Amino acid sequence: MLTIKRLDISEARLLIAGAAEKARDIGVPMCIAIVDESGNLIAFERMDGGKTSSVIIAQDKAFTAAAAKKATHDYNTVNVPGSLAFGIHTEVGGRISSVGGGLPVMVNGEVVGGIGLSSGTPQQDMDCAQAGLDFFAAQSA
Repeated sequence: MLTIKRLDISEARLLIAGAAEKARDIGVPMCIAIVDESGNLIAFERMDGGKTSSVIIAQDKAFTAAAAKKATHDYNTVNVPGSLAFGIHTEVGGRISSVGGGLPVMVNGEVVGGIGLSSGTPQQDMDCAQAGLDFFAAQSA
């Protein structure tokens, strides 16, 4: 038997709260997705003004971060012509994202979920995702 650790809904809400606070601070309404360790959606918020195209993008970023156990921007650096990983974004039905803004959620060195943001620039999405992780860590300590 495997014992699997995953985020629960209250933890997902903490991640959203931290990310949304940063989004408000920078004045960019975001779409924020939280998934479990296998990439399945737990919670989602589209802030007022969040882009409609970002609804799915945020979910795909969170999926990638959790299921692949790595930040989406890490794929960005290798998803270039000539790289052995070029085309990774076409895998899993096109759900693998190589755009910054998806980060794995780690607890005690283990991936327990993912957070994905979309509506800003990739750097803004990344900053808000990190803010979600930081807020979560502060509340969990």
